[in-house]
Amino acid sequence: MSREEPATLGKLPPKQLQTKILRFIGSERPEVKIGPKIGEDAAVIEWPAGKYLVVSSDPIVGARRGAGKLLVVVNSNDIFSKGGEPAYLVVTLILPAAEGAAQASRLMAEIDEACRDAGIAIVGGHTEFTDRYEVPVVTGTIFGTAPRVLKSDDVLPGDVILMTKHAGLEGMTILAQDRPDLLSTCLLPGEAGEVKKWAALLSIGPESRCLAPIARFMHDPTEGGIMGGLSEIACQIPWGLELETGAIPVHPLTVKASRKLGFDPLRLISSGVLLAVLPGDQVENAMAELERKQIPCAVIGKVVEGKGNCPESFSEELWGLLARE
Repeated sequence: MSREEPATLGKLPPKQLQTKILRFIGSERPEVKIGPKIGEDAAVIEWPAGKYLVVSSDPIVGARRGAGKLLVVVNSNDIFSKGGEPAYLVVTLILPAAEGAAQASRLMAEIDEACRDAGIAIVGGHTEFTDRYEVPVVTGTIFGTAPRVLKSDDVLPGDVILMTKHAGLEGMTILAQDRPDLLSTCLLPGEAGEVKKWAALLSIGPESRCLAPIARFMHDPTEGGIMGGLSEIACQIPWGLELETGAIPVHPLTVKASRKLGFDPLRLISSGVLLAVLPGDQVENAMAELERKQIPCAVIGKVVEGKGNCPESFSEELWGLLARE
């Protein structure tokens, strides 16, 4: 009997995800409008009639400091990407026994504060201690409501891809929190302090509320960064994506760190960025509205007939950076 090769760290590549995981969907129910699918950040369920229940679940595995707040933000972003508003959170904490109940309480206090700030109710969960893990495993399942369905089926050739903020936003924030020793080799103390402040930019709520009424589809690029998020969109549509990679915004401090540490900022985890597919005639107004809200944005490509130039490869830079001595 042959042994399968062990999985690589992080997300499964899209093709393996489709064949190994996403084909298992349980019973088909008519009220499920969007279920498990590559590039879809959250499920959409028509419930009650006229409104949609939007559900998503994500763990925090790459960060330790600020993990509670990040759990709320990352899960909320999946709801925002569907044009919804997050409302209810279920939390699962699996903690090393050595850390004790005090650590669980600190994590929950952080989650509670973030939920209060966002108007989200914590409605349940599970807490346990184990000797199988050396670091906490923190998972959230979040529920929200949306007035309409944003789905990849509506994307058309000629649509434009708009990106907010800058590549590698979440990854740089995690490095600043958990690996300041690494960033100190390439950034000055004041520069590293600026990166820490990017934690305040990780919610995509402001841009989602601006773009959801006019967008065809929106996506929150997490693992795999901007290129991973774009490849997930490309997997879903029968059209191609023609990208202008030189137009993808990368902050000068991220560029500086990437050159010194040798990583690709376009493949660094990027929650806090919103990728929105818009009709071409809506782009100018959308960019003007984002500018009024002081949200940076850029056009980084378009939807085309044919294959386009979006790469299919998937990789994440954060895990290797966190593992460095």
